Amino acid sequence: MKIKTVFFPILLVFFITDIYSGDNQIYYQNPDSTIKEISGEILVIFKNKEYKELTRYIHPVKGVRFSPYSYIDTVSDRVFTRDNYLAHFTKLKSAPLFWGYYDGSGDSIKLTVKKYFKRFVYDADFLNAEKFSVNSTIGKGNTINNIEAIYSGCKYTESYFSGFEEKYGGMDWRALRLVFKEYEGKFYLVGIIHDEWTI
Repeated sequence: MKIKTVFFPILLVFFITDIYSGDNQIYYQNPDSTIKEISGEILVIFKNKEYKELTRYIHPVKGVRFSPYSYIDTVSDRVFTRDNYLAHFTKLKSAPLFWGYYDGSGDSIKLTVKKYFKRFVYDADFLNAEKFSVNSTIGKGNTINNIEAIYSGCKYTESYFSGFEEKYGGMDWRALRLVFKEYEGKFYLVGIIHDEWTI
């Protein structure tokens, strides 16, 4: 009886360790699949305009940064914490915010959160994009793309359209990048980058 009593907890420890070890291997071997799945969930939220639902995907510590163009401006791009983001869909939903500057004119981008989403987030059906990539950029224009420098160590997806009307010769291409950072074993959204042809 003593032998069974001694070995049972030892075997149990090995069993539990093996389970968690296996889970960790699966998780770390497939992070690209994980963020691809999460990106799909987020794009459904955007498509259905259920913007409040995005809150649970936002990084609990770093929040999420919105960039209207491929160049991520750490000074002018707007960053939301979870609480601040949610507030702008409730008591502050009619308040216009500063988001950066329009390409070409240099005018300030001042829009409510909903209007910003319409113009600089889901301005094309990215859920059904022409192309989709993980950790690689498809859309490339005149604006500097500094995603690797600003989001070093993060992972991202890109949903891309090469254009919509032949008369524009591809100058109406669009891209949306979702950037994720790991926190306590899960990936959270830290960046939403819109990209398009710029002057």
